[in-house]
This record gives sequence, C-alpha cells and structure tokens, in this order.
Amino acid sequence: MARLDGRVALVTGASRGIGAATAKLLASEGARVCVNYNKSEQAARAVVEEIVARGGRALAVQADACDEAQVGAMVARAREALGPVDTLVINASMTFPTCPFVEYLWEAFEKKLVGELKAAFFASKAVVPDMIAKGSGCIVGISSGLSRVPGDGFCAHTTAKSGLDGFMKSLAYELGPKGIRVNVVAPGLTLTDATARLPDQAKEASARTTPLRRNGVPEDIAGAVLMMVSDDARFVTGAYLPVSGGRLMP
Repeated sequence: MARLDGRVALVTGASRGIGAATAKLLASEGARVCVNYNKSEQAARAVVEEIVARGGRALAVQADACDEAQVGAMVARAREALGPVDTLVINASMTFPTCPFVEYLWEAFEKKLVGELKAAFFASKAVVPDMIAKGSGCIVGISSGLSRVPGDGFCAHTTAKSGLDGFMKSLAYELGPKGIRVNVVAPGLTLTDATARLPDQAKEASARTTPLRRNGVPEDIAGAVLMMVSDDARFVTGAYLPVSGGRLMP
C-alpha cells in the first residue's frame, strides 16, 4: 500500500525543480496532487501528464502565490476536483537580486521578504480549515540552509527564509493540538534552474566541502518532503531538517 493513499497534496511552485520533483514523488506514493504554477503553464502541464501517465491523479492550477484571492480560488478548485487538501508543500519562491547589502535597495529587499511570507501565509490560511475539520494534516515549508548560515549577497533571501522558519514554528505550536504537523525542509545547494546561473567554480567548491561530496538534486529534497508528510514522521512537528549532504549540521 502506498504511503500517501487517500491524501490530497498541494505543491506551490510545482512546475519545475524541487516543486516538480516533489509533486511527482507524492503522486507516486498515492497522493492526488494539485500542481500550482504562476507563469510556466506548459511545464506544469508536463508534470501533470507524467503523473497521469504513471497512473496517478493530478491537476495543474494557475495562481500567483502572493495573491490571496487567487490562492483561495486554487484551493477551492483542488477541493472540487481532488478533495480537501490535507498536505501542503510551500515551495513558491520569489526572485531576488544577489548583491552586497550596501548596494541593496529597500524595494527589492521588501519584495522578497513580504512575497515569501505572503506565499506561506495565504496558502496555509486557505488549507488549514479543511485540515482542522479532518483532524489531521501536514504542512512543509521549503526553506534554505541560508536561513541559518548566511552567504555573500543573500541578505534578502536569508531574512525571508528565516521568517518562513519562524512562521512554520508558530504554526506547529498553534496547530499541533488540531492534529496538524508543520515542519521545514532546508535544502543546501541544489542543482535546479534557479541555481543554473551560479558559476561552475562555485558549484564545484560547494561539492568539495560537502561531506557527501556532491550537490543536491531536486529528488533529494523531494525525498525529505515525503518523509516529513508520511506517517513515518507522525510524531515530528516544528522541526528544521537540513538536506545538504552534511554541509549544514545545526
């Protein structure tokens, strides 16, 4: 029996990278999956087609994760087509400039910080009532190792992901009595479209200084998410799980 039989998952930012790998893996374990995208419709539909071709059920739904009305409409559509969402993976992320703090503009910093937290707040707000009604549910926020260990040029990303970590802990505390578990998965350097712009030298240096001697791939992160949302982690909530090949050992 698949670990997620009967479950309904919503993965935000699921058209590519970590989100796409997570949607596919959750579906392979029996979950019905809502694949959220904002602009990459073709990529999202390709994820759904792959899931369906393997015998799963999935639905691609467009919504800007920072727009409360769009998120609410997406969750309502998922509920109608797949059932009430009981598993939420918060993966939608905001682009941001990488530059020293002294060159950072407040507008860019604010956009990253507020956008990241809006995406987590609105998605959680939309699905939690159904989880409370069911008496169970799981939320996983995709953070970053940079929320604990800053890097040059990443002040906005570090601050935003630190805020996400705090928000997830608050939800874990408040929603635990309702049967809802909330955790954070924090990737190290993961080879996706988002990191493609990094110089090869930086990727190679990261791999050399990682105990497992390689960088992550989206499937590594997806596996950690599956573990956190499955009943194997039924007594785990409020946790921060680094998935970094040992590079981050908090």
